[in-house]
Amino acid sequence: MRKKSVVSEAREIQAAIEMINLGARLQLLESETSLSRERLIKLYKELRGVSPPKGMLPFSTDWFLTWQPNVHSSVFADIYHYLIQHGDCRGIQAIVKSYKLYLEHCRVSEMEPVLSLTRAWTLVRFFDGGMLQTTSCTQCHGHFVVHAHDLHNRYVCGLCHTPSRAGKTNRARPSTLPAVAA
Repeated sequence: MRKKSVVSEAREIQAAIEMINLGARLQLLESETSLSRERLIKLYKELRGVSPPKGMLPFSTDWFLTWQPNVHSSVFADIYHYLIQHGDCRGIQAIVKSYKLYLEHCRVSEMEPVLSLTRAWTLVRFFDGGMLQTTSCTQCHGHFVVHAHDLHNRYVCGLCHTPSRAGKTNRARPSTLPAVAA
């Protein structure tokens, strides 16, 4: 019996290490492993060289519905739902695998990842809680994250109907300043 618990604890530690390396917050680690808070904090400090960030986790569904986060959340959600249906994995394992595939998609597409592992985990919790779901865009037929109780019969995604200020970030502005000055 003791050998089984040592193996189980080793798996939990390995899972925690993987999640910490992917940027998981302490609350996610506490929720998804049976390791003590003290042990998780020590592990976090050992891997990252700093204490875990403090503060509350994201708790609003609204973040996932703004333009750029919605696109990234929708990519993650499609990957996650595919793995649940066809990948023979569940729970945090499915979230971690989906998140790694999302990061790979961002790398290959030369996009900056917007979604953190903690936000991806929160998104799945919102799906499970019936607060968010995906719906199909009537124009491109892609699946996008939406509020579960909104009307979706004529939904048009943010890619087909891009908001006027979409993509205009502070990072993008400095590159246009020299052209304006010239």
